[in-house]
Amino acid sequence: MRITDTAALVTGGASGLGGATAAALAGKGARVFALDLPGGIEKAPEVPGVTYVEADVTDPEQVQTAVEQAASAGVPLRTVVNCAGIGPSARILSRKGPHDLGLFKKVVEINLIGTFTVLTLAAEAIAKTEPLEDDARGVVVNTASVAAFDGQIGQVAYSASKGGVAGLTLPAARDLASQGIRVVTIAPGIIDTPMLATVSDEYRAGLAASVPFPKRLGRPDEYAQLAVDIIEHDYLNGEVIRMDGSIRMAPR
Repeated sequence: MRITDTAALVTGGASGLGGATAAALAGKGARVFALDLPGGIEKAPEVPGVTYVEADVTDPEQVQTAVEQAASAGVPLRTVVNCAGIGPSARILSRKGPHDLGLFKKVVEINLIGTFTVLTLAAEAIAKTEPLEDDARGVVVNTASVAAFDGQIGQVAYSASKGGVAGLTLPAARDLASQGIRVVTIAPGIIDTPMLATVSDEYRAGLAASVPFPKRLGRPDEYAQLAVDIIEHDYLNGEVIRMDGSIRMAPR
């Protein structure tokens, strides 16, 4: 699918994976609507072709408003990339007591339900566009994690939420096949995003050394490159693609 002269919606689009993807899509000629929280947008760089939209993925009304803005851009809405997410760490039982149930719920609401909300409301808009070759109308790229398959100690909430994203990929692709909408998920490994900005150089070096090859952290632009490849490759559908340097996470 051609990206030029289409609209794209990217959640978590002010930084990290979403920021890199928004910039890559704009560079390909898309009109990009990057959704994020106000605090993230305040720090976001100005990127030609990218319009920042304040929206919380857990608020369906805000998501619907953002979708309508993207769909009325004067070019067809064809692409959605879901990057919004959080990854707090907590054990089921620790010295502090049991896992905070509210925290578990929050992680699932943002990472899983937020992804599903954006996918669903955007799919409704994409389904109204004129079909392309093979009756294709668009594509949704979701973000899981290698934690969906080998979550570490303290990642129970994060792993559950990302496992849900991985699990919905095939049935979502099947549900939306009749509308000409593909659904593909990327499961990144250890990526050098703002979530790692606060850790020490020594800890970062240890993380990099744990990757079989190449022995380094992944880059947001590599995620963006894969997202673009998925969008442009019309026969990729219903699949979860690990982007992780072949790492398999140890318990801790």
